[in-house]
Amino acid sequence: MSDRRVDDAEPTAVADGGVAEGSAGGQPALDETADEPELDRGLIEAWAAKMISNPDRAYRATFYVATIFFLVTTLFPFYWLLMVALTPRGSLSDVGVLTPGGFNPIAFIEIFQMLPFHRYVFNSFLIATIATVAVLLVGSLAGYVFGRLRFRGRNVLLLAVLVTSFFPPAAFFIPLNRLFNRNVDALRPLISDGSLYNTPYAIFIPLSAIFLPLSIFILMTFYSQIPDGLEDAARVEGTTRLGALFRVIVPLSAPGVATAGVLTFISVYNEYFFSSLMTDGRPGSWAPMLEGILRFQGEFEVLFNLMAAASIVAVLPVAILVIVAQEKIVSGLTSGAVKE
Repeated sequence: MSDRRVDDAEPTAVADGGVAEGSAGGQPALDETADEPELDRGLIEAWAAKMISNPDRAYRATFYVATIFFLVTTLFPFYWLLMVALTPRGSLSDVGVLTPGGFNPIAFIEIFQMLPFHRYVFNSFLIATIATVAVLLVGSLAGYVFGRLRFRGRNVLLLAVLVTSFFPPAAFFIPLNRLFNRNVDALRPLISDGSLYNTPYAIFIPLSAIFLPLSIFILMTFYSQIPDGLEDAARVEGTTRLGALFRVIVPLSAPGVATAGVLTFISVYNEYFFSSLMTDGRPGSWAPMLEGILRFQGEFEVLFNLMAAASIVAVLPVAILVIVAQEKIVSGLTSGAVKE
């Protein structure tokens, strides 16, 4: 009896680093290193986990989504305009989603026969060009002062310049309209009645002032990144500060200058508010191209195919400008995004 109690009381042998076996049946204990059950993820969490484990797949998916979004929101409206422009006037109700209701390219000729639409486009193009040159000239001088010189009150003055861009253009119309419609004797040698109304000055002067703060900010950012040694070397060779600005700093800041110029040109070219209120709508009075497009909207009939054709023709100068300067624009907008 005593031997049996001794046997029952013997402790279970445990090997070094092994797993203890129970006295009853010798079954091993539960292994804590066993695989845990998979988490019950939702649809979005499962998709995110797959993207993290396969980044190439995530990049491809992002590219396809961005491409489709760009095509739908940007290119498809122009394609729809083309479909409407090619559709005959009596078949506009038959325009499909991807096909026109006929084929009538004569609409691109009729817009110049019914109206001097080329004059409207020329007005907007010339005003936008003059405003861009004026903005780049004044903006370069101001950008050099704010970006490369240090003086008392610099930040306050820069803030005062930028604050003007926070106001909507409509807030300036009443005082500017009274100013430009007034007959000024000093202007009579230049203008017949001494008034700026129905002249390009009443359009590009306020528009240049409105879009000038943005150009100053862009050019100031680029000019401040030019090393001082380059300007000092030009000064040693005998050039002035103004000469160093246009011979050294501006060429080295070509992406920023191109970005500011293209943004200003597009904004002024597409502007309608000031242009329509400062002119009487006639092509000889420097009315903008949007005024010409709206001329195809009559009292009893709206010529949608001609309006679509005119819109396509009007956007061509801007499209050509962006294609030519796209490299400078991209490098200007992305400058400083990567820290070297």
